[in-house]
Amino acid sequence: MKIENKENYVILADEYNDINDFVSFLEYQIPAKYKGQNVVLNLLDYDALTLEQLVLFMKVNTKHRATKQSFVIVTNTVDPDEIPDELIVVPTLQEAEDIIEMEEIERDLGF
Repeated sequence: MKIENKENYVILADEYNDINDFVSFLEYQIPAKYKGQNVVLNLLDYDALTLEQLVLFMKVNTKHRATKQSFVIVTNTVDPDEIPDELIVVPTLQEAEDIIEMEEIERDLGF
């Protein structure tokens, strides 16, 4: 896994190009190592990511967001209208950073 630490979040990316293994790996790693941190999943290297593959991240997304931290997925291969509302998916890393900043402000205001 590729890890890039930023000021108020961490970017995680798969280095083996196996979405199923990556999802399984994250289900254990995120609660153990990234609890209390905002997480961005960089899936831009997956050129043919499908909605079905994207939905595999639902479990880890739900668990992490329950800790009052952001969980944002970056991909531009899935039609935004098909993505479930529970997942936050954006097409660029800059937009992921913007989402995290907005959610941090909302949490600070008590929302």
